[in-house]
Amino acid sequence: MRVRGTLGAAASVWSTVLLLATLLCMAPIVHAADGPTIVAKQFENQPKKLHYFKGSNTVLFQEAYGRTVWRSTDGGANWSKADGIEHDKAVALVMHDYDDKRAYVLSSTNAHWKTDDQGETWKPFFTDAYTSDFPETMGRWLSFHATDPDKILFTGMDRESFFFEEVVMYTTDGFDTDAKLLRGRTQGCWWAKSSPLFNTGQEDLDRQRILCIVRNGMFSSQKENRLLISDNYFSAESADGVLQEFEPNLDGGSPVQGIISVVEVKKQLLVAASSRNTAEMALFVSGDTVKWHRAVFPHDHPLIEKSYTVLESTPYSIQIDLRSNRRISKPMGTLLTSNSNGTYFTRNVEHTNRNFDALVDFEKVSNIQGVFLINQVDNWEAVEEDDDEKKIKTKITFDDGRTFEPIKTGDEDIHLHSVTELNNVGFVFSSPAPGLVMGNGNHGSSLKGYWDSNLYVSDDAGRTWTEGLKGPHKYEFGDQGSILLAVRDSKDADVKEIRYSLDHGKNWETAKLPDGVSVSPWTLTTTQDSTSLKFLMVARKGSPTAPTGFYVISIDFEGLHENKCKEGDLEDWYARVDDDGNPSCVMGHTQKYRRRKKDAECFIKDEFHSPVPESAPCECTDADFECDFNFVRDGDECKLAGPMVAPKGHCEDNNPDDTFMGSSGWRLIPGNECKRTGGDQKDKQKEWKCSDAKGSPNAPGSDKIEHVQQPFEGDFDRFEKHYLERGDSSTEDDETIIARPYRAISAEAGDIFVTHDHGKNWTKAKFPGKEPIHTIITHPYVKDMAFFLTRTNKVYYTIDHGKHFDSFQTRDPPDMSVLRGPMTFHPDRKEWFIWHGKKCRDDVCYREASVTTDRGDSWETVKRYVERCEFTGSSAYKFRNETQMVCLARTREDNEESNPLQLVYSDEFPKYKLNTALDNVINFAIMAEFIVVATENKTEKTLSALASVNGRDYAAAHFPYNVEVPHTNAYTVLDSSTHAVNLFVETSEEKNRPFGSILKSNSNGTSYVLSIGGVNSDESFYVDFEKMLGLEGVALVNTVENMNSDSEPKRLQTRITHNDGANWAFLPPPERDLDGNKFSCHSESGDESCALHIHGYTERADRRKMYSSESAIGIMFGIGNVGPILGDSKDADTFMTADAGLSWKMVKKGSWTWSIGDQGSIVVLAQRNTKSKSISYSLDQGDTWEDYTFSESDVVITDITTLRSGSSRNFILWGHQGSKLFTVNVDFSGLASGECKHNTEDAEKSDYEWWAPRHPQQPKDCLFGHKTYYLRKKKGRKCYNNSKVLHMSSVENCECTRQDFECDYNFEMDNHGYCKLVEGLQPLDPERECKEDSDKFEYYEPSGFRRIPLTTCKGGFEADKVLTPHPCPGHEEEFEKKRGASGIAIFFAVVIPICLASLAGWWVYRNWQSKFGQIRLGEQNGLDSDAPWIKYPVVAVSAVVAVAGALSLLLGSLWRSVSSAVGSRFGGRDGGGRYSWLRGGSQRRFTTRDSFARGRGDYAIVDEDEGELLGDDSDDEV
Repeated sequence: MRVRGTLGAAASVWSTVLLLATLLCMAPIVHAADGPTIVAKQFENQPKKLHYFKGSNTVLFQEAYGRTVWRSTDGGANWSKADGIEHDKAVALVMHDYDDKRAYVLSSTNAHWKTDDQGETWKPFFTDAYTSDFPETMGRWLSFHATDPDKILFTGMDRESFFFEEVVMYTTDGFDTDAKLLRGRTQGCWWAKSSPLFNTGQEDLDRQRILCIVRNGMFSSQKENRLLISDNYFSAESADGVLQEFEPNLDGGSPVQGIISVVEVKKQLLVAASSRNTAEMALFVSGDTVKWHRAVFPHDHPLIEKSYTVLESTPYSIQIDLRSNRRISKPMGTLLTSNSNGTYFTRNVEHTNRNFDALVDFEKVSNIQGVFLINQVDNWEAVEEDDDEKKIKTKITFDDGRTFEPIKTGDEDIHLHSVTELNNVGFVFSSPAPGLVMGNGNHGSSLKGYWDSNLYVSDDAGRTWTEGLKGPHKYEFGDQGSILLAVRDSKDADVKEIRYSLDHGKNWETAKLPDGVSVSPWTLTTTQDSTSLKFLMVARKGSPTAPTGFYVISIDFEGLHENKCKEGDLEDWYARVDDDGNPSCVMGHTQKYRRRKKDAECFIKDEFHSPVPESAPCECTDADFECDFNFVRDGDECKLAGPMVAPKGHCEDNNPDDTFMGSSGWRLIPGNECKRTGGDQKDKQKEWKCSDAKGSPNAPGSDKIEHVQQPFEGDFDRFEKHYLERGDSSTEDDETIIARPYRAISAEAGDIFVTHDHGKNWTKAKFPGKEPIHTIITHPYVKDMAFFLTRTNKVYYTIDHGKHFDSFQTRDPPDMSVLRGPMTFHPDRKEWFIWHGKKCRDDVCYREASVTTDRGDSWETVKRYVERCEFTGSSAYKFRNETQMVCLARTREDNEESNPLQLVYSDEFPKYKLNTALDNVINFAIMAEFIVVATENKTEKTLSALASVNGRDYAAAHFPYNVEVPHTNAYTVLDSSTHAVNLFVETSEEKNRPFGSILKSNSNGTSYVLSIGGVNSDESFYVDFEKMLGLEGVALVNTVENMNSDSEPKRLQTRITHNDGANWAFLPPPERDLDGNKFSCHSESGDESCALHIHGYTERADRRKMYSSESAIGIMFGIGNVGPILGDSKDADTFMTADAGLSWKMVKKGSWTWSIGDQGSIVVLAQRNTKSKSISYSLDQGDTWEDYTFSESDVVITDITTLRSGSSRNFILWGHQGSKLFTVNVDFSGLASGECKHNTEDAEKSDYEWWAPRHPQQPKDCLFGHKTYYLRKKKGRKCYNNSKVLHMSSVENCECTRQDFECDYNFEMDNHGYCKLVEGLQPLDPERECKEDSDKFEYYEPSGFRRIPLTTCKGGFEADKVLTPHPCPGHEEEFEKKRGASGIAIFFAVVIPICLASLAGWWVYRNWQSKFGQIRLGEQNGLDSDAPWIKYPVVAVSAVVAVAGALSLLLGSLWRSVSSAVGSRFGGRDGGGRYSWLRGGSQRRFTTRDSFARGRGDYAIVDEDEGELLGDDSDDEV
């Protein structure tokens, strides 16, 4: 090593003379220096990734823990702290993707720093939103426009709400001004022009088109995400405030929900979508964001969620690796390559090596087309079947994946560690240095461990290899391959030297680290283009667990060779050659580089200029062509897979025998540069018939219903049945059911059968074992999967709808002593589940929970002596960890009765162990975003309810005063999908007459108000509570009319709510029965004496049977009667509604069971447990009914089912004839003539219509503060719904009205429908809002109202904000800025009234002579208005009067501002600053519309008899 210095001014004369003499002697010959210059700089904290500014030796990095940002301008030899940054606030360093002078330092707040001169100076900038800390956002805060560096998207958090929401800000001036809001509720936004290669084909769209994944709601799952596009930053186009945004038609002519990612790959944009019920995904591809196509994968390699990896691709194809094996713990994949537009994928190679993080051993040789390396699992069968360890071999291709061959050193195969074992930064094997490749590996039959590897080198792009150095090394390339640098890798800090080669690895030199430095290397890197002579190494000093320091070591080869390479030092090198050494072609051309000869003693010294290949065209061959669009490769042919596209002007006469010239099925690969020769080419057009262009016509409807009956053998009387439904993103359309017959009394079960065509054909399931099946469990979130439990620790399962079955082993057999199943599942990660097994030791048995993240391949113990564990994390809830789990377990590891239960949790198991959240717990329930827990007070023998949304912190539930909870009580958590907990609390003290109250919570589940009392339940505390599926906030309950009666049976009445329990009403009865006769009573809207009453959940034989269907919006069935109370079920008739309960009609006499198909277009009824031969069906939402006979003799139907999604036109009747069970498939497909079409241009021609649910008391079709429209098929249209009809949700928000609010805690509704404070009680401390949200700057005095959590209303009558606002503690200054009067405002408040007064005075003066309304023709006023004794006094008096009036308002406003400021400064007017508005025991609850309109801040209390309440929409007086 040589350390360079400089001659100072004080150098001796003799030294100067000697130096000059030496230089003169050396002048004819330039000698190389003896080694590189090495400088080691020590840092206290670990450096993060080193960032080079492209085209320079300027480097930035940030310390991992100290946060300090460091800068070097000389390739790392010298470092200084970046000036102008508050380093203690810096959390991330981000480089601009497309500007080599810009970088950004982000803080956790909304104030950050930027540089546009490579870090020499830094300036602050502001984003308004705080930097997002959501895990999925980490590292992708900034998104850059590829051609305009000033256009940047910033992903942040909106911290103004209780639950933080992701928002995206944007700038068009590089943050010179504050960022502006782009859109909220996002899950990522991207510029369409995010890649230099991608373009939309339109300059204006390239400039500012943006794509965003938008969440459907605050707590919605990814399955509801939508892709929205805007061309004007999601701004409103007109005064109506509607944003300019649209959903692209990804799938044919319709949008797609479930968008989870957007990725640009070279010239293509990929959008991945998931859907409910399935793990299969859909991938949509576009080359311009205008036209979209769904990518087609081989039928045996579907795209599975979290099981695919988009690899480094080419401009002419996309490469994806799909995990294709069953064993999750040892993943293997299949490499697929697309055609040039990304629409069709074909298989390249099987059994690629993957790891658990979806990384794939695949890497292209940099800058050389058609050459890449893969690692392949050689013993894949033994890995799958016997759980053997993988034997991995390395293969290389030189023809873009058509063929593969081993890599060799001499005659021996070698195998290299690749991407799945990253040990450095950047590319694994290569760099832009032409043809130079290095890797760590070994020779032999397969790849060995990393620490057993050696370094291998190739200088011909991987065709031949030589062994370079013993042991594994970090390595890099410099000076376009002139320098190969390697540092021995080591776990210990014992590396004291570096190795380098100047002849392509033939010989290696050694250089010592300075000052005896001994380190463990972490990373070795250089400039991105590998043209520099400078390298940087980051290393650790000390042990891995207790490092004593960190180094950034600069290695500079600048003086090693003084010569710059000349023409004679360079050679032509062809990137690809055949076996004879001749240049070979890829994409129609050869590639040739000029590079330094390996033995030349020179450096290229052309920094920051990457070598450019020379191309020469080749003659076209078969390899240069691919299948055209709508054609699929079949061997050596391309076969038509869809309709041909006829040229314009052809096939317009609808003559199928007309012909046109069209594609041959082949096309030249776009971008291919091959040279065409004479003669016909593969892409020469051929003649087609017009019948080919139109495709296969739809089969006309047969106008017939068909049925197939299938008997089941054995002495059984019931069916167990499980539907495995396909999701919207599935490529297959089978309708799979798993069923088995059994006897109800003995529980004896028969064989398990599977049907894939909805019961037309059944086959017996074939399991890989003989253990009898005890329990069938379907995955609740992924209907592709079902599990078949035995009484041992063996579990069978299927992941493909029962086509194949496999098994895994659990640690313990299932605990069958509890009704709850032994498995719980993660909502997003389909391979994750928790097993509850029964473990016995020395006659002591207990339940043990264990978790698997690889579908049973391996297990980790979670907790012993556990009751149950569940995953509470979900991608839908950003306020808790996605991998969180909660367990109910014994405090001690024993079975003693005195051993209480406790609630424990872990945010990421097993990384974080379980922590105790609550003690003395009885049970817990998970409902939507809430975790509700019941704890026991041992002393008072009572239960308490607590709730949490983050799974860590639990707050006690505050119940309203008028809910009297007895000492022994029970809680039931009802459906809580509307951002509030619906909690049933038992309030009756009589064991034989159970009933209770439904309480509704605020948005965090802690403060409850009474929704409705006297709700019926059974002794197991199941409740008569029924949600209308698919609609927000619509539910039915049955209440006990005679709660106070001890002797008589319960008298039940049915109520309905349309605003999530804020108001309840009776069901309006039909006017006439099925025969046209009037009922015994009559009521327009339903009341206590006459209403429709429905039998509820507590009387239901099959708890899974729903009254409604999620896809049939607004349709609901029920069994009941018209009258004052609910009658006996034996006397009940069948009723239905098609408008969400606003009106009802009787459809059948007696009790019928129902099923809804084709998204509400087909409704089928069958008499249950009654002998019959026929069913009844309706095609017009119950207006008319037809009968269909399916049997020649009488049979008994026990149930009728279809897909729960309601998307099928097939139904199954389950029944028996005597002692024999059977199923009948009833197929209504023949009644439809074709697929329904939605015509957005002409509503009359459309088969669909828009339907909006509404609240009966809410104007303008608003429900929960917005208008939601649903597409429903028009009655009478003989067509079918081919796919799920997507509704347009939340078209616009409405102004707030009284119906958007409910009574707050300790308030109750009076007879006028308004909320008043309960006498003797006080409202909740409103300052709690400030404590719950530290960013909140103000709170309002309690008005008695609170917003319904589900509402999205804006402005209008905000009933919770009608009283005086107050500043939150510590936010007084911000409050004053928002609420106080500024100097400008005061100036205008004074000047404008004076000006108006002067104008008024002048007008009075000018009109004095008219005497204000007298009209006299030809008459002169006796007083001269221009006389000074009249003119000026009138002006003065008018001005004084007007100014006095204005000043009174101004002074009042100023006094209120000053008094508010003084009050907030000194703690409030009553000394405590709390409840000052409640003095004297009176409260300002509401005001008249008059005083509100006058804009007065001092509202007067309204007289109780005044009769006009704020929010009342009726105006009796004008």
